[in-house]
Amino acid sequence: MKKLGVIGGLGPMATVYFLQLITQMSDARTDQEHMEIILHSKPRIPDRTRFIIGKSTENPMPRMVEVGEGLVRQGAQILAIPCITAHYFQRELEAQIGIPVLNAIEETALYLQEAGISRAGILATDGTIESNLFRRALEERQISCITPSGRGQKHVMHLIYENVKAGLPVEMDRFRKVSEELREEGAQVILLACTELSLIKRDYSLGEGYLDVLDVLARKAVGACGHLKKEYDCLITGQE
Repeated sequence: MKKLGVIGGLGPMATVYFLQLITQMSDARTDQEHMEIILHSKPRIPDRTRFIIGKSTENPMPRMVEVGEGLVRQGAQILAIPCITAHYFQRELEAQIGIPVLNAIEETALYLQEAGISRAGILATDGTIESNLFRRALEERQISCITPSGRGQKHVMHLIYENVKAGLPVEMDRFRKVSEELREEGAQVILLACTELSLIKRDYSLGEGYLDVLDVLARKAVGACGHLKKEYDCLITGQE
């Protein structure tokens, strides 16, 4: 099995949850059958969204490259980043570090295509939305991309930064409002396209029709470096 390197700490709790997902998705009956993971959690990497939208001049790339190169020196053969906004830098990271960096956005688009989805809603950071990474990946597969209104996007950012990242209770009324908005626009599935939103799925019952992009990334990591349990073939909530 190949060794997985994880550029973690963006944010710290999402990294912990990613490791949990990898472990529970792995078809392993003993400790020795689990995949080998090398983790460097570096929370001081500058905020990705602030840099992407031009509110900060601190480029997170150099520190991510530094972490990735360190993981390679320790034997990592494939890298994963449990931060969806950081995928803005995925191709450049892969080129500079020199080993594959799993692409959660491309894997999600492929998953939706195979599931027959034609309209998907996106809950993500301003950085991810403004980068159009999901829109491009989905539209290449003839999947329409629906994003929140300006007011709805403010709810999403509040949930991410003022609730989850701050370690405070989640204001689920905000989550439900923006979800309803996307459903009214015709979204068949709503993507939890930020790892802080993955933590909301972990802790609260969301109902049917959500796809956690962190689940997609974890499933790909296990498939590349270990053995996947059959029960994780379907990742959309409420479906079997």
